[in-house]
Amino acid sequence: MSLVEAEEAIELFWNNFDVPENASEFAAALIRGTRTNIDKIDRFIQSCSEHWSLDRMARVDKNILRMAVYELLFCEDIPPKATLNEAIDLGKEYGSENSGSFINGILDAIYTKLQEDNEDHGIDGIDRRPEL
Repeated sequence: MSLVEAEEAIELFWNNFDVPENASEFAAALIRGTRTNIDKIDRFIQSCSEHWSLDRMARVDKNILRMAVYELLFCEDIPPKATLNEAIDLGKEYGSENSGSFINGILDAIYTKLQEDNEDHGIDGIDRRPEL
């Protein structure tokens, strides 16, 4: 999906569903940030997902992971545990019967890797500054 298509999808969703403004602003920022930084995010997920290429992951699981990794890498105001719990719950709600545990396993590896390297740069060559 291109960035233009993402913008169109966001607009279409907000035009058809009644969502509180603060929730829509956060969701749009999360979508835009994830999409803008998708290459960094995908490299990071791939570096932490043993025996799973991104191509083999279910789309729902992959996109939940992408948004969670965006939050972990670029949203310092969101507690990591909240990000992990929300992603796992989303997987259980919208993914397959194994999505929650799959997402939990990969995010646990990602969170562990982030804990080991608390610097702002250099995690497997991934610059944690968001692209503008």
